[in-house]
This record gives sequence, C-alpha cells and structure tokens, in this order.
Amino acid sequence: MNSNEMIIQQQKPNPQKPQILIGMASCGLGAGARNVLKSIEHELERQKLDADIVHTGCIGMCAYEVLMDVIFPGRTRVTYGNVKATMIPQILEEHVGRGEAVKKYVMSQMYLDDKTVIPYEGLPFFDDLEMNRGQKKYILRNCGYIDPDSINEYIERGGYTALEKALKSMTPKAIIDEISKSGLRGRGGGGFPTGEKWASCAKYSADEKFVVCNADEGDPGAFMDRSLLEGDPHAVLEGMIIAGYAINATAGYIYIRAEYPLAVKRLKHTIEEAKKHGFLGQNILKTGYSMEMYIKEGAGAFVCGESTALQNSIEGKRGMPHTRPPQSVEAGLWHKPTCLNNVETFANVPFIINQGANWYTRIGTEKSKGTKIFSLTGKIKNAGLVEVPMGTTIRQIVFDMGGGIPKRKKFKAVQIGGPSGGCLPESLLDSPIDYESLVGAGAMMGSGSFVVVDETTCMVEMARFFMNFCANESCGKCPPCRIGTTLILEILTRITMGQGEDKDLEILEQMGDEMKVMSLCGLGQSAPNPVKSTIRYFRDEYVAHIRDKICPTATCVALHKYEVIPEKCTRCQACIRNCPVKAISGSAAETAFIHKEKCIKCNLCYEKCNFLAIK
Repeated sequence: MNSNEMIIQQQKPNPQKPQILIGMASCGLGAGARNVLKSIEHELERQKLDADIVHTGCIGMCAYEVLMDVIFPGRTRVTYGNVKATMIPQILEEHVGRGEAVKKYVMSQMYLDDKTVIPYEGLPFFDDLEMNRGQKKYILRNCGYIDPDSINEYIERGGYTALEKALKSMTPKAIIDEISKSGLRGRGGGGFPTGEKWASCAKYSADEKFVVCNADEGDPGAFMDRSLLEGDPHAVLEGMIIAGYAINATAGYIYIRAEYPLAVKRLKHTIEEAKKHGFLGQNILKTGYSMEMYIKEGAGAFVCGESTALQNSIEGKRGMPHTRPPQSVEAGLWHKPTCLNNVETFANVPFIINQGANWYTRIGTEKSKGTKIFSLTGKIKNAGLVEVPMGTTIRQIVFDMGGGIPKRKKFKAVQIGGPSGGCLPESLLDSPIDYESLVGAGAMMGSGSFVVVDETTCMVEMARFFMNFCANESCGKCPPCRIGTTLILEILTRITMGQGEDKDLEILEQMGDEMKVMSLCGLGQSAPNPVKSTIRYFRDEYVAHIRDKICPTATCVALHKYEVIPEKCTRCQACIRNCPVKAISGSAAETAFIHKEKCIKCNLCYEKCNFLAIK
C-alpha cells in the first residue's frame, strides 16, 4: 500500500450518504453562496436530513452562480443554477428527502465516476450544456468537483501520484525531457517552451536555486489563475515541486496579488497540508529531496507580471524591470538560478507526467500542444471559464460555448490577450487559437482573457481605454514606454473628443512600432497592440471620428449631436422642462428645437422624451 492509499483510507467520505456540492469560489461568493450555504445547513437540520456538504471551487459557469449539485450514491449528479436561498427548502425536501430532482431549477445531470447510474428522466447531461460542448477539461478537471481545502479529495482523484512517480522513478533529466517532448509552452503569454527553460536552469550550479510561480494576474477580464488556485491549488503546488526537483531547486515562491484573498488563504492551507503529509519540506516522500515553499503577496502593480519586475518585488525592491541578459535561469532571485512559470503552466505538469508526453502531444496543433483556459467576459451570454484544445476557433468559443451575443446584438470583435492583446474582427472568427495564428493576426495569447464586444462598442474608445490602463501601469523606467503610452493616450483622447487630425493615424502607427522595438519590457513592447489592431481592422471608425466628427456607435459623448425629429414631436415640452441649461426652445404650438451651441450633451432630453422624437 502506497502513502496515497493510506491517506485516502484514513478519511474517506461516507459513500452511502448523498452529497451537496456548492461553489464557494469568488464568483459563487459574490453571487450569494454564503446565504445559500446557511440555508442548506439550516434546512438539513430542520428537515432532519443526512447529507455531506462539500465546498468546491469554480466549475466555469460563472454566469449561473450560485451553483449547487446534489449527488446520490450510484445515481447521476444534478446541477442547479442561479440558486437562491429561497429555493433551498424545496430542493432539499424533494431531492435530498425524496430523491426527486426539482426540474424547474435544474441545469444538468452528469455521470458519477464509472458506477451504474439511474438517470433522472428528461434532464440534460452536463456535457450537453451549451457552455460545455467542445471543452476538454484536463487542467480544470478538479475545479468544481473537489473541496480545494481537502488534500484527501485531491489524492482520491490521483493527486500527488505524478510527484511520487517523478521523485521515485524518474531522474531530473528524464522529467525535463518528458516536458520538452510534450511541447508544453508557457501559458503566461509569450509561449516559451517550458522544457527548454527548465533545461537551461538545470545546467547552472548554485547553493540555492528557485522555482517561482507567477500568479500576478493583472489583465482586465482575466480570472483563470485565480480560479485554478481557488479550485485546485494542490495541482499547481504539485507541478511546482516537480519543477523544483527537475532543476534541483531549494525553494519555491508563489507571487500572488493581495487582491486575491481567498486564493491566498487556500494556498497557505495547501502548503501546510502538503508539508503535513510529506509532499513538501524536508526529505519529500523519503526520497532525500527537500524543498520549501513561500507566498509573496504583491500590491497589484500590472508591471510585476513581468519576470524581472516580479523578482525585484519578491526581494523587497521596487517592482521595476531590468535589462536582460543575464536571464532569470542564470541569475534571477538574489542572482541565483531561477525558473519562473505561471499558474496554468505548472498545473499542466502533473497531468503530463502521469499521462505521458506522447498522449499530451495528441492534443492541440503542431506547434501549440495541449489545452488553453480562457476567461469569457464582455458582451457574451455564457460568461465564465472554458478549457479548449489549442486550435479551437474563435467562432467556436464565442458562439458554441459562449452562447453568442445577448440581446440580439451583432458580434463586432474580441480582445484576446488582455490590455496588451489585439482586437480581432468578425472576418477572423474562423481563425484557430494558437500562438502563431494570434500573433500573425495582430493579437497574442497572453494569459487567456477573452473580452467580447458587440456592435455598440466604439473601437477607438476601446483602444483609448486599454492605453489608459497601460499608461497608468507603466513603471516609468524607460522613456519609450513612459512617454509613448502618454502621447498615444493623448492622441486617442483627442480623437474621441472630435479634435483628431488626419496625420494622427500615421503617428499612432509609427509610435507603436518604435515602442515595440525600444521598450525595456513586455508592457511597453506590447502596449500598442490594441491601437495597431483597431487601426488595422476598424480604420473606418477612426476616419469617422477624425474627418466626420462623429462616433458611429454614439459612444463618445463629446461627439454626440442631438436633434428633434419634427414628425415625431408631440410638443409636450418634456425636453424643454428637463434641459438644465435652457438649450431647447419651443411651445405647445411650436416643435421643439435644440440649440447645439448651448447643449452640454447631458442626454436628459433623450431620456425624458417618451415619443422617441429626439435622436
């Protein structure tokens, strides 16, 4: 009997009792999971029902939180969506008490392990739900299924078997070779081959070496790393320990922003549990290998996502990047060899070690192997997390899994890769998502944020928004980024105010090219991407702002022009009474008229007109 089997036998849950799973990640808590949990606990006691409550992480369907599952031994798992505390008495009475699912609240049913199941007639299967079609959940396989605070539940689903295999039956070189053969590339943005980085770090000798996990997830609309750390923290930790053994690291650091308090709390507990069970610390699994793990909470600076700035922050210095070489693998933390990867990259490692590189290479494309997790946000029906094989098209994610655009609006663009990514139009919907294809289209993989916009979005304003973010987050160390982001932001702001000039487009493109070549770090090098991609694909909108002084989507307030439609005006004078600057004239006998030179564009006349007479 191995150590994993012993731990499982010590605290295995009662297989005869029904289980109630409730999503207690940040998305669930924000939707009211605490109130639902209190109601579950109260109703179980009041109705004298016997069931185990399991707190899980995010299963990906964030738009439908609070999510709750009921599992009976030998029967199918039933998922309830948009659960409110008021629904709990009926669900527990009918489902837990009598074994009859409350169909009006049900989202799905799914198979439970390999046991014989008794289907609930007429209920959809979990994999058939719109958001789950086409997904391949390998890295997210435990999120939403296990209690992330329970090391026993992680072990029961195969946790730490990869670590045991790596330490007891593989050499460090064999591990690196397996990762290299798998084709795993860094999931933090650049897509650098992971095995190559580990091999470079392993060849340097030092009294101390470090493994660093970059969990400084700063992209607007990104929450992949947070969800992994909240839902399956042991997988990330296991990957880090395997990496540590492969490069002979003495310690590891998880750099995570302090704005993720739940993830921080679970990581601290995870490290304690791993130490307690012999998976971390001194003489891991009695193999002679030792490694310590530390957590460093960042203050939320976007630039600290850059590797050298991150390492400066860990050392207690100001989070600013520095020139390379030397690379971190040679002289990183405290000038010692350091291997840095992001959360999702480390979460892939146990899976590859267990399944084998040959199996892993069958997923994805020729140059981009495996799956990628994306956070779907913006103007999309099914907001949340999806994990798809590399090579999946943008259309499949937006319309098959994402459910398309709400309110019958038209798809316009998707911003892939965060504030440093690019905006891709409808004509590229059938483009495959892999590292090379996205770069060729003017975007980048980034960490995996996937912001969808519809026809009501102004692309000039969107570019201005992201440039404003980059300008604010620039550390200011190098002039190309410090001055470039500021000047580009000023030009974009002028254009949205109706003060743009024809030469501005040429200046924006030229400055973007110069920043890409001259900036010190990835922030400045990629900051112009949203601007260049919107000029490339939505140039007509820039021209409309500059030459015609109009915003085609009526987003830019400074370019608004209000007019009364005479044939629709009923002379009710509601617009006249509500105009704060007396910019509208008219009477009961005269059609209203807006004096544009006085109008402050407050939009009140438009809002107060009940007859759609103002456009």
